[in-house]
Amino acid sequence: MLLVADVGNTNTKIGIFDKEELKFKLVFATDQSKTSDEIAVELYTFFQIYNIDANKIDSSIISSVVPKVTRPLKTAVKTVTGTRSLVVGPGIKTGLDIKIDHPETLGADIVAGSVASCKKYGCPNITIFMGTATAVVFNDENGAYCGGAIMPGVSISLDALTAHGALLSSVDLIAPKKTICTNTADCIRSGVVLGNAFMLDGIIDSFFEETGKECAVISTGGLSSQIIKNCKHKIINDENLILDGLRFISELNS
Repeated sequence: MLLVADVGNTNTKIGIFDKEELKFKLVFATDQSKTSDEIAVELYTFFQIYNIDANKIDSSIISSVVPKVTRPLKTAVKTVTGTRSLVVGPGIKTGLDIKIDHPETLGADIVAGSVASCKKYGCPNITIFMGTATAVVFNDENGAYCGGAIMPGVSISLDALTAHGALLSSVDLIAPKKTICTNTADCIRSGVVLGNAFMLDGIIDSFFEETGKECAVISTGGLSSQIIKNCKHKIINDENLILDGLRFISELNS
């Protein structure tokens, strides 16, 4: 079996694959202060709860955008499973031709997600990553990563708004029934939820115009399902996109 780990700025996802099937998934907050021993205890507890035999884990792979967590997590995985983790980065085979100014700066999560988008949904495609930041990227018909746009994530935007607005309080991210709202809470929901949906529609339109191609649009990330249902474009939501991408990369390097 294969252990995959996607370390994001906010959350870390760990999945266990038995061949092509994702058998288990664990999501916990990313904490840069945790030691490898603490992470190992969390992993071991996860295995115990779900009756996962650590001895059956024969390979592992990590994508991380938080360098301080990468090494402790790698050590923890080795402690619990005995496997030496592959870490997505320069020198690793991904099958993705990265056509940007500085390919080495592309986040490992974007690499894994783009690999999965091309494998699962074909190329060209537009892939939307909605986490701490929102990234919208374009992969061309040859499976090459061509770049994209990055903006503050939905939760970050809401937190900034309520932190700096003395009379504005946080709200749940449920879309209001209309754009023009008559109370503060719904006005914030309109701006944050519908505003992000309209922004995505506008960027997708611009991508279509610049590339001259209309193509599949895929999204992933904790809040993507709540936002994309308010978009006019058809967007496929795939919550396990990055985990699948890690599996594909692991297979390519095995």
